[in-house]
Amino acid sequence: MPPRPFNLLRVSQSKFRPATELSPFLVPFLYTQQRGAHILASLADNPGALHKRIRRGRGPSSGKGKTSGRGHKGQKQHGKVPRGFNGGQTKDEVVHGKRGDHNFSNFSVDMKPLNLYKVQDWVDQGRLDPSKPITIKELLQSRCITNVKDGVKLLAKGSEELKAPLNVVISRASAQAIAAIEAAGGSVTTRYYTRFAMRRIMQGKMDPINSLQSQIKEGEEMSRKSFYNRLPDPTSRKDIEYYRDPAHRGYLSHLVPEGHGPSLFFKTPGTGKMAMRKTSKSRAVAGDNRIW
Repeated sequence: MPPRPFNLLRVSQSKFRPATELSPFLVPFLYTQQRGAHILASLADNPGALHKRIRRGRGPSSGKGKTSGRGHKGQKQHGKVPRGFNGGQTKDEVVHGKRGDHNFSNFSVDMKPLNLYKVQDWVDQGRLDPSKPITIKELLQSRCITNVKDGVKLLAKGSEELKAPLNVVISRASAQAIAAIEAAGGSVTTRYYTRFAMRRIMQGKMDPINSLQSQIKEGEEMSRKSFYNRLPDPTSRKDIEYYRDPAHRGYLSHLVPEGHGPSLFFKTPGTGKMAMRKTSKSRAVAGDNRIW
């Protein structure tokens, strides 16, 4: 252990050795802070860093003995009380039921969001070819999107960066994204996909664009012979109505007659059976009232 400063002062002031002779050697000890070895014995954690574990059932002197802090009698002492337990009577949620809107899992879809600025960035890097239709297959192969579950929805974030006219075939698209792509000279087509279909498309066993209900233009033929599986069409009413809507640029919009709406349940006013009867009666009455 190094010598302490006050002992050195005593030696320097002794009559046997004058202070002038020892001063050059004592300067580093007199004017610098020195710590002794006893500081190791005073090391401890900061206050509140450690908490003493509560030992229950170790006698009344511990403060948590006998009942261990649970009190006397009752269900809370003998066991746990489940959430919503009313002492044995019927639960409130059973009597009154659940209220409010609930998004059930069998109706919800998990769409992967894709913004326009990322598509333009991939085009600038040469990962996507704007001269060809951009489908889910190209987006997955170029790693523009990953971990797709129920489909991809195109969003309009970064639409001011869009330069090239794009022909996009995707699951869903927002109204702002559709307007931005069409303003740049491109086109958007929303197409129904399933998880199985997307796997088969990536394997090269399914057509990424056309199905049985797709509108085939003149001069184009479906190359179904080169694909092992057929691209499915929607079967639920909700999906059918979405892809029949021209506002969504659905691929089934050609099936909607002119003047009709995309809904399968609500008919367009003036096209029902009652309207047809009224028009036929009015024509008959008009024919009977003729003079010549």
